[in-house]
Amino acid sequence: MTQLSPRLIDRLLMAVGDLLAADGTEVALVVVGGASLSVMGLIPRVTFDVDVIARAEMRDGTWVPIGPHPLPEELVRAVRTVARDFSLAEDWLNAAVGDQWPQGLPEGMAEGLTWKEYGALHVGFAGRQALLALKLFAAVDQGPKSVHFQDLVLLDPTRQELDQAKAWVLTQDAGIEFPNLVHQTVEAVDEQLERS
Repeated sequence: MTQLSPRLIDRLLMAVGDLLAADGTEVALVVVGGASLSVMGLIPRVTFDVDVIARAEMRDGTWVPIGPHPLPEELVRAVRTVARDFSLAEDWLNAAVGDQWPQGLPEGMAEGLTWKEYGALHVGFAGRQALLALKLFAAVDQGPKSVHFQDLVLLDPTRQELDQAKAWVLTQDAGIEFPNLVHQTVEAVDEQLERS
């Protein structure tokens, strides 16, 4: 799989935006995960895909997140064309993480977005606090050896940031063991931070 650097992500998104413009279509997306961490300069890292958690529509001069599914056909075509042109997997931009939408996004996520224009493609990159919450949720699911856990440690959250992230994560699963898993993950992050 091709590693996507911040610079390459910008080039790919601009290529998509140019194709959308040629098609006479405007699209707005909300991006999370490694792509957002990387492009926003929160962690110096590469990623393997661009995770779309929502689309957005303009309301009263502001982009407002809406459900991601289905992605517009014009966007899907443009993403496939860019995949072909840059020798990437067809799902280099995907909305798999968009399955989170029905359960709700972290508090303040919409307000914390940083919007960038790529021609006819408008991308809202998630902010630090929303990324902390989403990374903690993923780390609970995938454990301390996961990239999500490592990202959490690299973000070096304050106690207040971690508590805020934990409060949201605890609302995401009604399983009886889930709160224990969340607390264990937070403790593991604390231990790692103390060591570093």
